[in-house]
Amino acid sequence: MSKSPWRRFLTLASALVTALGVVTVSPTATAPAEAAPSGNVLGYFAQWGVYQRNYHVKNIKTSGAATKLTHINYAFGNVVNGQCVLGDTYADYDRFYDAGSSVDGVADTWDAGALRGNFGQLKRLKKLHPQIKVIFSFGGWTWSGGFAQAAKNPAAFANSCYNLLNDSRWAGVFDGIDIDWEYPNACGLTCDTSGPEALTKLAQALRAKFGSKLVTAAITADASEGGKIDKANYASAAQYFDWYNVMTYDFFGAWAAQGPTAPHSPLTSYTGIPQAGFNTADAIAKLKAKGVPSSKLWIGIGFYGRGWTGVTQATPGGTATGAAPGTYEAGIEDYKVLKTRCPSTGTIAGTAYAKCGSQWWSYDTPATIAGKMSWAKGQGLGGSFFWELSGDTTNGELVTAMKNG
Repeated sequence: MSKSPWRRFLTLASALVTALGVVTVSPTATAPAEAAPSGNVLGYFAQWGVYQRNYHVKNIKTSGAATKLTHINYAFGNVVNGQCVLGDTYADYDRFYDAGSSVDGVADTWDAGALRGNFGQLKRLKKLHPQIKVIFSFGGWTWSGGFAQAAKNPAAFANSCYNLLNDSRWAGVFDGIDIDWEYPNACGLTCDTSGPEALTKLAQALRAKFGSKLVTAAITADASEGGKIDKANYASAAQYFDWYNVMTYDFFGAWAAQGPTAPHSPLTSYTGIPQAGFNTADAIAKLKAKGVPSSKLWIGIGFYGRGWTGVTQATPGGTATGAAPGTYEAGIEDYKVLKTRCPSTGTIAGTAYAKCGSQWWSYDTPATIAGKMSWAKGQGLGGSFFWELSGDTTNGELVTAMKNG
């Protein structure tokens, strides 16, 4: 988004209020209030995907996704001793790409100071597709435990993150930072007790340090009474973030081994839903009601399904005996696999489900994504995002559906 007209406006406005004797806040203290442009599509690139999944930056180009994306979240950096640190230096900036595997057909070199790995490939991708902004995401489910210490000294945390992102070895790769804290003042892999204002203080420090660079956050979609949205002051923190990626997926899954089966990413509630408030519409409504602007809310899509085995009932609500087998982890499978292995047999609450043999899966299809994008536009949301690129087909079926929507 263009910042120049906004900055000129703020300069004139600042001069006017000064002349009138009105106390004002520095314009760099909060995120720009302008509405995000329509058509924003952000995809997560998983750092570890270069290993077993064999998914590389080049695949973003060959699938056609690069022409549809406006942003890429690079997942993840870690948070250790209250500071931003790299999680896998080999994958990040050292792995060698030959000409055939490189995004631009040019081999890496071993010259002193040469940038390799994902960072090098992302830098080349940005040259080929200048519309793409790359954001470094820190935390995630596994690495959120460090945010509690970071919240004790937000300024030191922000300084460490800024210095890491602006390291001269990968200058020009990153356009901002994303905080994926799961979850502020609530429980994820571990339980956090930093208090409801911890996220706001962290966001304020990041905005002060990063200025007009992108500062975003992935946040909970738990709209249940007294649930995770109620545990932190997301409305207050929103003034410092450019937008929130609302994780409107993983509501239900085979961690409840015996079921009931339920779609992991329902758009709306439905009769028999296992938990009230566990759906996209309720999450967005709750965040809006708390004062988060619609333009700062982005809807999330999972490029994967969640499933059970030992299921006899075709419709949602059936019992199960455990998690369905998955390529990398039980209970979860990529869309590109499920679309042919277990095709959709029905839809509920704006998403698809499938019964094949004794397995029951739920996932989004191009058709259900079209419906969700239409809904998001009707809500005035700022954009959409997905987890993650390697789950799509080789010709980018799902990202195309998001962009077209």
